Amino acid sequence: MASVEHRKTAAVICARRGPAIFRWMTAFVAAGCIASAAARAQKLPTGFVYLRDIEPTIIQDIRYAGSNNFVGRRLRGYEAAECVVKREVGLLLKSVQEELALQSLSLKMFDCYRPARAVADMVAWSRDGKETPAQKRYNPSFRKADLFRLGYIAERSGHSTGAALDLTLVDLKADNSAIFDPSKDYGDCTANVNQRAPEGSVDMGTGYDCSDVKANTSAKSITAAQRRWREKLVLVMGRRGFANYSKEWWHFSLRGAGGQQAYDFPITRAR
Repeated sequence: MASVEHRKTAAVICARRGPAIFRWMTAFVAAGCIASAAARAQKLPTGFVYLRDIEPTIIQDIRYAGSNNFVGRRLRGYEAAECVVKREVGLLLKSVQEELALQSLSLKMFDCYRPARAVADMVAWSRDGKETPAQKRYNPSFRKADLFRLGYIAERSGHSTGAALDLTLVDLKADNSAIFDPSKDYGDCTANVNQRAPEGSVDMGTGYDCSDVKANTSAKSITAAQRRWREKLVLVMGRRGFANYSKEWWHFSLRGAGGQQAYDFPITRAR
């Protein structure tokens, strides 16, 4: 912060040289602030990239940056709805997208890098003893305190390394215009696709982040068409080395890409 003497000197200069220099100094300071903010927004740790800079055609619906998730609010660290990944992961996703585009399909990202503070936010939420309507839509069969025991929430997440992803497929020929209405009473995540909250994607048999056995990738309780979509997603991701988590059809990770370090930088706008 400038000293009192410096501020007085600046005031004298402005008084002597008139409003023109005052306007110049104001513009100079404003431009500096804007440049500084832009630099802060775009700076990422070495090895991380914004996915849209690698492949802008991949659809993004970063759910923890808003209220349409199992917590029912934005999680700590999600200052912008941006997919951030390790560069190696982003390049492989670009390859997946190029293959899917030939079939009029697209990837849709639900979550990518997840700040460690957001993981801690999830953990605190799961232990607060309060059951909410948003939570019951995502795990209708048991209490949220059981999410740890059943393997749906952990105190350490592979997402925080930048190598884990939550995603689905979008049929670009379909009508994907329906949007989430927070005031609407949707069915739970295991309900028929016409009853649960819209996700603008193919019908995988459950909604995203559904804590239920029906969300297991190889669940027997889904239709043949839903199974084919899941198998297609696993196949196209597996060809690039991504492994699926068996309890969540949407979760994939690239072995070796993230290392062991869990990062905690906030997600901000790419531009």
